[in-house]
Amino acid sequence: MSILTKICLHWSAGAYFPCAEDLKAYHYCVDKIGRIYPGKHKPEDNLNCYDGNYAMHCGGGNTGCIGLSACAMAGFTSDKKQTKYPLTQKQVESLCCLAAYLSTKYGILISEKSVFTHYEFDQRRPKNKREGKIDITYLHYLPNLAINSVGKYLRQKIAWYREKIKQNKYKLIRKGDYYEFIVVA
Repeated sequence: MSILTKICLHWSAGAYFPCAEDLKAYHYCVDKIGRIYPGKHKPEDNLNCYDGNYAMHCGGGNTGCIGLSACAMAGFTSDKKQTKYPLTQKQVESLCCLAAYLSTKYGILISEKSVFTHYEFDQRRPKNKREGKIDITYLHYLPNLAINSVGKYLRQKIAWYREKIKQNKYKLIRKGDYYEFIVVA
């Protein structure tokens, strides 16, 4: 029996709200203000990727992997570092809190082998299999953070949120068609 063992963090390369394609590709999408939208597929759908009924977010790495995406970064290129839809700090915080929540729910440890950006996944592949993925390599509110440091920075945030979630300091609540994390006093 397969288990969920990984979480891959993405940006959608789109606008600030998930489109139908995003909701099909990722298990959860996070909008500009941190609202979390469930995708078409449940994380468990990625236990078996042979039936075609799964979230196809990480070519060659979908089995056992939960895909989370921040809806942003349309038109971004690594050289110019410009977009009309930069990742917001609120969005990244919500993405990290969600990753922490899911890592707790599914017993996924926080390490670079189990919680990673799409860029980091791509860099670990043989050179002839790489797809040139650049998500997530840049945070506009931390412009001096090196490309190879973004994943580590996100994992540190995820680990921090994981501890707070274990202490019941954050709670995931449903609000209509989306979810939000709230701070529990």
